[in-house]
Amino acid sequence: MKKFLAAIMAAAMVFSLAACGSSDNGTSGDTAQTSESGEDTFLIGGLGPLTGSAASYGTSVKQGAEIAIKEINDAGGVKVGDKTVKLALDFKDDEGKEQTAITAYNSLMDDGMDALLGTVTSAPCIVIKDYTAQDGILQITPSGSAINCITDADNAFRLCFTDPLQGKTMADFAVNDLGYKNIAVIFNNSDEYSTGMKDAFVEEVEALGGTIVSNQAFNEGDVDFTAQLTAIKNSNAEILFVPTYYEAASYIAQQAKDIGLNLPFIGGDGWDGILKQVTDPSTVEGAIFLSPFLATDPEVADFVASYEAAYNSTPDQFAADGYDVVYVMKAAMEQAGSTESADMIAAMTEIEVDGLTGKVKFSADGEPEKGAKFVTIKDGQYVAYHVGDEAADTAETTEAAE
Repeated sequence: MKKFLAAIMAAAMVFSLAACGSSDNGTSGDTAQTSESGEDTFLIGGLGPLTGSAASYGTSVKQGAEIAIKEINDAGGVKVGDKTVKLALDFKDDEGKEQTAITAYNSLMDDGMDALLGTVTSAPCIVIKDYTAQDGILQITPSGSAINCITDADNAFRLCFTDPLQGKTMADFAVNDLGYKNIAVIFNNSDEYSTGMKDAFVEEVEALGGTIVSNQAFNEGDVDFTAQLTAIKNSNAEILFVPTYYEAASYIAQQAKDIGLNLPFIGGDGWDGILKQVTDPSTVEGAIFLSPFLATDPEVADFVASYEAAYNSTPDQFAADGYDVVYVMKAAMEQAGSTESADMIAAMTEIEVDGLTGKVKFSADGEPEKGAKFVTIKDGQYVAYHVGDEAADTAETTEAAE
C-alpha cells in the first residue's frame, strides 16, 4: 500500500511508544504473527493517547478493545467464509497530537495493519483520515467526534456522536427539559471538539428562545480559569455548559467552588472519567453529561467484570467504545465474507451491532445511528439520569422538609 511522509518514518524508529508491549490478553503490541495453528490473523491497528493530558481516553479504548479481542479469540475467532480468523491488536501512542499520529500511523502500516481503530481524539483523526482514505483501509474512530473526522472519506466511520449533535442535544436538554433560559458557556477555543460542541449549543439555545449570558473562551493548556468564572459569576447565568475534556473540566469545577460560583454543570462525553481526575468529588456533584455507557447498568455487567479483573479499574465509555469497535469490525468481516478493506467498507452500511453503547447502524456518510443517554454524578458516583429526575428529587426534598 501507498505510504506517506517517508522522511518521518525513519524518525519514528526513535520513539518507544507506550503501547508497544505485549499484553496478557492474547493481543500484541508488536507486529502480529500468523498463529501456530496456521489460522489467519487480522491485525487491528490502534491510535490514541497513552501519555499526556488525554491518556485516560486512549488507555481505556485500548483496554476495551483488548477485552473484545480476547473474547472473540477465546470463542474460536471470526468465521470469514470458509476460514477462521483470529484478531490481534497493535496499539500505538499518538499523544493526542497530529504529527505523532502520522508517525505512528506509518509505523502501523509497516507492521501490516489490516484496519484502523482510531484515532481516539479528534485533531489527530482529522489528519489521519486522509491517509487511510488514500491507503484504502477501513477506519473506525471510537470517539473522534469532530465533524471533519470522517468527512470526504468513504472508508471512515465513527461510533460516537458528533460534536454538533452533542451540543444541540445538551441545548435542548438545558432549555426544554431543565427549564433554564439564561445560560453561560466556557470552552477551549483551540480545540475542535470543544468549539464544535459550543457552536451548536449556542445556536440551538438561541433558537429555543434562551440567552447565552456569558460566553467565555480559554486556550489549550490553561489551568487558571478564575477570570472567566468571575465573569460568569457576575452574569445572571442559571447553568454552566462546559464542553471540554475532563482535565480542564476538573480545574473549572474546583475553581468555580473556590470563588463561590454555585451553578449546575452540564457537559459532553469528554466529562466521562472526571471522577478519577478531581480531588474533591463534591465539586462536580450533580453535573450531568452525555455518555452512551454506564458501568452500573446490569446489561453490561459481564464486560465490567472482565475489565475490572484484567485492569483493576472500572471501565468508562471510552473502554466501551473500543470494545464495540472491535465487534463492529467482526460484524463487517462476517457480512462481507472477507477481510479485505474494500469488502468490509461496503458491508459497514449493511450491519447492525448490539453493543455496550447501544444498538448501532451506520449511514452511508459513516455516521452512527443510535440514541443518546445522560449520566449524572450523585454522591461521588456515576448514575443514570432520566428526564424528570430533577423534579422527582425536588419533590422528595419537599416531602422530607414537611
